[in-house]
Amino acid sequence: MKLSTTVAFVAFIASAQAFNFSYDDFKDAVLNTSYSFERDAIVKGVCVQYEPKGVIVDIGAKASAYLPEAEAALIQPLGSEVADLVNLNEELEFQIISEEDENGQLLVSIRRIQYRSAWDTILELQSNDAILEAEVVSVNRGGAICLVEGLRAFLPGSHLAGKMATDDLIGQVLPLKFLEVNQENNKLVVSNRKAVVETQMADLSRGDLVEGTVQALKPYGAFIEVGGMSGLLHISQISYDRIEDLEQVLQPGMAVKCMIIDHDKVNGRIALSTKTLEPNPGDMLKNSQLVFDMAEASAEKYHTKMEEERLGDSLDGLGDDLSDSDSKSSDPLADVSDSLDSLLS
Repeated sequence: MKLSTTVAFVAFIASAQAFNFSYDDFKDAVLNTSYSFERDAIVKGVCVQYEPKGVIVDIGAKASAYLPEAEAALIQPLGSEVADLVNLNEELEFQIISEEDENGQLLVSIRRIQYRSAWDTILELQSNDAILEAEVVSVNRGGAICLVEGLRAFLPGSHLAGKMATDDLIGQVLPLKFLEVNQENNKLVVSNRKAVVETQMADLSRGDLVEGTVQALKPYGAFIEVGGMSGLLHISQISYDRIEDLEQVLQPGMAVKCMIIDHDKVNGRIALSTKTLEPNPGDMLKNSQLVFDMAEASAEKYHTKMEEERLGDSLDGLGDDLSDSDSKSSDPLADVSDSLDSLLS
């Protein structure tokens, strides 16, 4: 006889004595009582006793219900036991997941309630285009697996920002955005790079000085990794002097400093320049390290000049250093003849 039945029975004894209600009358009343515990219904109950692979639950039925360990929680840390997942004598909600067996016992689940709640949260996050955080729980050849609201989400290796899908990634909490959400197929695909780019792009402006690493060289320029983003340093924006051999100026893995000359915040793309940082035209070809060492000072001079020109003033001397002799404008950024789309396509 379970907890709620025992309490009710004790109460019945007291009242039965007052109203001359026999034990046979009580038995008949219990047998004739209609209990409505349909499959998939949500009921409240109390865990009353741990079992080796589950928990006995009092939900007020004729017989106790049983919560299998696998149904005790959506998130079950490695090595956890049922006692780590649910507490005794605490009222919880359970979903009925079976019909009564021959003893009148029902199987119940907490995990399935939490599963539906997790999907509700994920769909809301997706509709809000939110950035979320999730822990990496495993890695594979294609990328990593993250736990998002207790559900497994695939993070492709190509969408990691400045990281590799190695065992060192396990346990790290990463900012993510959704790439694909399909509840019907129980499929979640996320991107770390997209979240990082969006966060960083919000703080970037034209004219900002950034540090990065050369990732790849192309005939038209170099791709620079800047805090998880990939920016294009077009060959026309490397130096005021003509470049005959790009590999003589930049090499993959080389640390560089660049100025942002334009950006596409929607698509997370940036166009970069080092020629705006040259103390003298051609310095990137002669001594690129000097350009990087003086980058902050050169950028400050550039910003000062642009601000004074915006106010209608002119700053003698600096214009000769920063202007292309063929350019009609003293603003080096005006020399970018292509649009950002063509530069970054």
